[in-house]
Amino acid sequence: MRKLTALGRMVLAGMMVVVGSQFAAAAAPVLGKDYQVINPAQATENRDRIELVEFFWYGCPHCYDLEPAFNRWIKGQPKDVGVRRIPAIFRDSWVPAAKIFYTLETLGELEHLHGRVFDAMHRERINLNSEKILFDWVGKQGVDAKKFAETYQSFAVQSKVQRAIQMTKAYGIDGVPALIVEGKYLTTNGMAGGHEPLFAVLDGLIQKARSERQPAAKK
Repeated sequence: MRKLTALGRMVLAGMMVVVGSQFAAAAAPVLGKDYQVINPAQATENRDRIELVEFFWYGCPHCYDLEPAFNRWIKGQPKDVGVRRIPAIFRDSWVPAAKIFYTLETLGELEHLHGRVFDAMHRERINLNSEKILFDWVGKQGVDAKKFAETYQSFAVQSKVQRAIQMTKAYGIDGVPALIVEGKYLTTNGMAGGHEPLFAVLDGLIQKARSERQPAAKK
Protein backbone atom coordinates (compact mmCIF):
# COMPACT_ATOMS: atom_id res chain seq x y z
CA MET A 1 0.00 0.00 0.00
CA ARG A 2 1.37 3.37 -1.01
CA LYS A 3 1.82 5.93 1.74
CA LEU A 4 -0.38 9.01 1.73
CA THR A 5 1.30 12.24 0.79
CA ALA A 6 1.11 15.15 3.19
CA LEU A 7 -1.62 16.70 1.04
CA GLY A 8 -3.48 13.40 0.97
CA ARG A 9 -3.37 13.14 4.74
CA MET A 10 -4.71 16.69 5.05
CA VAL A 11 -7.59 15.96 2.66
CA LEU A 12 -8.45 12.73 4.48
CA ALA A 13 -8.34 14.48 7.83
CA GLY A 14 -10.61 17.21 6.49
CA MET A 15 -13.10 14.63 5.22
CA MET A 16 -13.09 12.89 8.59
CA VAL A 17 -13.77 16.18 10.35
CA VAL A 18 -16.71 16.93 8.04
CA VAL A 19 -18.19 13.44 8.38
CA GLY A 20 -17.64 13.51 12.12
CA SER A 21 -19.30 16.90 12.51
CA GLN A 22 -22.30 15.78 10.45
CA PHE A 23 -22.64 12.65 12.54
CA ALA A 24 -22.44 14.68 15.74
CA ALA A 25 -25.14 17.06 14.47
CA ALA A 26 -27.40 14.13 13.63
CA ALA A 27 -26.70 12.25 16.85
CA ALA A 28 -26.95 15.10 19.31
CA PRO A 29 -29.06 18.10 18.28
CA VAL A 30 -28.92 20.88 20.86
CA LEU A 31 -32.06 21.77 22.79
CA GLY A 32 -32.90 25.45 22.48
CA LYS A 33 -30.71 25.83 19.40
CA ASP A 34 -31.56 23.04 16.96
CA TYR A 35 -34.96 22.13 18.34
CA GLN A 36 -37.61 22.88 20.95
CA VAL A 37 -39.70 20.61 23.15
CA ILE A 38 -43.46 20.76 22.69
CA ASN A 39 -45.22 20.92 26.04
CA PRO A 40 -47.52 19.15 26.39
CA ALA A 41 -46.44 16.50 23.89
CA GLN A 42 -49.05 15.59 21.30
CA ALA A 43 -50.37 12.09 20.70
CA THR A 44 -49.11 10.31 17.58
CA GLU A 45 -51.35 8.41 15.17
CA ASN A 46 -49.32 5.23 14.79
CA ARG A 47 -47.39 3.92 17.78
CA ASP A 48 -45.71 1.30 15.60
CA ARG A 49 -43.63 3.99 13.92
CA ILE A 50 -41.69 7.06 14.95
CA GLU A 51 -43.89 9.85 13.68
CA LEU A 52 -42.55 12.84 11.76
CA VAL A 53 -45.12 15.56 11.13
CA GLU A 54 -44.59 18.31 8.58
CA PHE A 55 -46.73 21.41 8.98
CA PHE A 56 -46.81 23.26 5.65
CA TRP A 57 -48.83 25.61 3.47
CA TYR A 58 -49.09 25.29 -0.29
CA GLY A 59 -48.71 29.06 -0.61
CA CYS A 60 -45.44 29.14 1.38
CA PRO A 61 -42.32 29.68 -0.78
CA HIS A 62 -40.11 28.15 1.92
CA CYS A 63 -42.25 24.99 1.95
CA TYR A 64 -42.01 24.84 -1.84
CA ASP A 65 -38.25 25.25 -1.69
CA LEU A 66 -37.91 22.48 0.92
CA GLU A 67 -40.22 19.98 -0.81
CA PRO A 68 -37.81 18.31 -3.31
CA ALA A 69 -35.00 17.83 -0.77
CA PHE A 70 -37.48 16.71 1.90
CA ASN A 71 -38.92 14.06 -0.43
CA ARG A 72 -35.45 12.73 -1.23
CA TRP A 73 -34.60 12.57 2.47
CA ILE A 74 -37.86 10.77 3.28
CA LYS A 75 -37.05 8.02 0.79
CA GLY A 76 -33.87 7.25 2.71
CA GLN A 77 -35.60 6.76 6.06
CA PRO A 78 -35.94 3.30 7.63
CA LYS A 79 -39.31 1.58 7.85
CA ASP A 80 -39.81 2.52 11.49
CA VAL A 81 -40.28 6.19 10.52
CA GLY A 82 -43.68 7.40 9.34
CA VAL A 83 -44.26 10.83 7.77
CA ARG A 84 -47.52 12.73 8.12
CA ARG A 85 -48.27 16.07 6.50
CA ILE A 86 -50.65 18.58 8.08
CA PRO A 87 -51.66 21.81 6.34
CA ALA A 88 -51.11 24.61 8.84
CA ILE A 89 -53.92 27.15 9.13
CA PHE A 90 -53.18 30.51 10.73
CA ARG A 91 -55.93 32.54 9.05
CA ASP A 92 -59.01 32.09 6.86
CA SER A 93 -57.02 32.71 3.67
CA TRP A 94 -55.09 29.47 4.33
CA VAL A 95 -58.24 27.32 4.43
CA PRO A 96 -58.58 26.76 0.64
CA ALA A 97 -55.07 25.24 0.46
CA ALA A 98 -55.91 22.91 3.36
CA LYS A 99 -59.12 21.87 1.58
CA ILE A 100 -57.10 21.08 -1.55
CA PHE A 101 -54.77 18.85 0.47
CA TYR A 102 -57.54 16.94 2.24
CA THR A 103 -59.58 16.56 -0.95
CA LEU A 104 -56.60 15.05 -2.74
CA GLU A 105 -55.95 12.81 0.25
CA THR A 106 -59.57 11.62 0.34
CA LEU A 107 -59.56 10.85 -3.39
CA GLY A 108 -56.23 9.03 -3.25
CA GLU A 109 -54.62 11.62 -5.51
CA LEU A 110 -52.16 13.12 -3.05
CA GLU A 111 -49.09 11.32 -4.34
CA HIS A 112 -50.07 12.24 -7.89
CA LEU A 113 -50.81 15.93 -7.37
CA HIS A 114 -49.17 17.16 -4.14
CA GLY A 115 -46.07 18.41 -5.95
CA ARG A 116 -48.08 19.71 -8.88
CA VAL A 117 -50.15 21.93 -6.58
CA PHE A 118 -46.91 23.52 -5.35
CA ASP A 119 -45.70 23.97 -8.95
CA ALA A 120 -49.02 25.46 -10.07
CA MET A 121 -48.99 28.05 -7.30
CA HIS A 122 -45.31 29.02 -7.31
CA ARG A 123 -43.94 28.32 -10.76
CA GLU A 124 -47.03 28.77 -12.92
CA ARG A 125 -48.66 31.43 -10.71
CA ILE A 126 -52.11 29.82 -10.92
CA ASN A 127 -54.60 31.09 -8.34
CA LEU A 128 -55.87 27.82 -6.91
CA ASN A 129 -57.67 29.72 -4.14
CA SER A 130 -60.33 30.41 -6.76
CA GLU A 131 -62.67 27.42 -6.83
CA LYS A 132 -63.51 27.89 -10.51
CA ILE A 133 -59.83 27.97 -11.48
CA LEU A 134 -59.04 25.10 -9.09
CA PHE A 135 -61.73 22.77 -10.41
CA ASP A 136 -60.76 23.52 -14.00
CA TRP A 137 -57.08 22.90 -13.20
CA VAL A 138 -57.85 19.62 -11.44
CA GLY A 139 -59.78 18.38 -14.47
CA LYS A 140 -56.75 19.06 -16.64
CA GLN A 141 -54.66 16.86 -14.32
CA GLY A 142 -56.80 13.82 -15.11
CA VAL A 143 -59.01 13.98 -12.00
CA ASP A 144 -62.81 13.96 -12.16
CA ALA A 145 -63.51 17.67 -11.57
CA LYS A 146 -67.11 17.08 -10.43
CA LYS A 147 -66.08 14.47 -7.89
CA PHE A 148 -63.25 16.71 -6.70
CA ALA A 149 -65.65 19.65 -6.24
CA GLU A 150 -68.13 17.51 -4.29
CA THR A 151 -65.38 16.22 -2.02
CA TYR A 152 -63.88 19.69 -1.63
CA GLN A 153 -67.22 20.95 -0.29
CA SER A 154 -67.95 17.84 1.78
CA PHE A 155 -68.50 17.66 5.53
CA ALA A 156 -65.61 15.18 5.82
CA VAL A 157 -63.11 17.66 4.36
CA GLN A 158 -64.54 20.50 6.42
CA SER A 159 -64.06 18.39 9.55
CA LYS A 160 -60.43 17.68 8.66
CA VAL A 161 -59.85 21.39 8.13
CA GLN A 162 -61.22 22.14 11.59
CA ARG A 163 -58.96 19.46 13.01
CA ALA A 164 -55.96 21.02 11.23
CA ILE A 165 -56.78 24.39 12.81
CA GLN A 166 -56.87 22.75 16.24
CA MET A 167 -53.61 20.89 15.65
CA THR A 168 -51.82 24.01 14.42
CA LYS A 169 -52.66 25.61 17.76
CA ALA A 170 -51.99 22.50 19.87
CA TYR A 171 -48.49 22.05 18.44
CA GLY A 172 -47.74 25.75 18.97
CA ILE A 173 -46.86 26.26 15.30
CA ASP A 174 -46.14 29.90 14.43
CA GLY A 175 -44.45 29.44 11.05
CA VAL A 176 -43.95 26.92 8.25
CA PRO A 177 -42.40 24.63 7.32
CA ALA A 178 -42.20 23.12 10.79
CA LEU A 179 -41.17 19.52 11.54
CA ILE A 180 -42.14 17.60 14.66
CA VAL A 181 -40.68 14.26 15.73
CA GLU A 182 -42.78 11.92 17.87
CA GLY A 183 -45.21 14.68 18.84
CA LYS A 184 -42.68 16.42 21.09
CA TYR A 185 -39.56 17.68 19.28
CA LEU A 186 -39.98 20.65 16.94
CA THR A 187 -37.40 21.99 14.51
CA THR A 188 -37.35 24.34 11.54
CA ASN A 189 -35.02 25.51 8.80
CA GLY A 190 -34.33 28.62 10.83
CA MET A 191 -33.31 26.70 13.94
CA ALA A 192 -31.15 24.22 12.05
CA GLY A 193 -29.58 26.74 9.67
CA GLY A 194 -30.66 25.37 6.29
CA HIS A 195 -31.88 22.25 4.50
CA GLU A 196 -28.93 19.93 5.03
CA PRO A 197 -28.44 20.87 8.69
CA LEU A 198 -32.20 20.44 9.13
CA PHE A 199 -32.05 16.85 7.90
CA ALA A 200 -29.10 16.16 10.19
CA VAL A 201 -31.11 17.52 13.14
CA LEU A 202 -34.10 15.40 12.12
CA ASP A 203 -31.88 12.33 11.94
CA GLY A 204 -30.66 13.08 15.45
CA LEU A 205 -34.16 13.66 16.81
CA ILE A 206 -35.42 10.46 15.22
CA GLN A 207 -32.55 8.56 16.80
CA LYS A 208 -33.35 10.23 20.12
CA ALA A 209 -37.00 9.20 19.84
CA ARG A 210 -35.96 5.69 18.83
CA SER A 211 -33.69 5.31 21.84
CA GLU A 212 -36.44 6.58 24.16
CA ARG A 213 -38.69 3.82 22.89
CA GLN A 214 -36.18 1.16 23.86
CA PRO A 215 -36.80 -0.57 27.19
CA ALA A 216 -34.45 0.43 29.96
CA ALA A 217 -31.25 -1.57 29.82
CA LYS A 218 -31.05 -4.31 32.39
CA LYS A 219 -28.57 -3.65 35.12
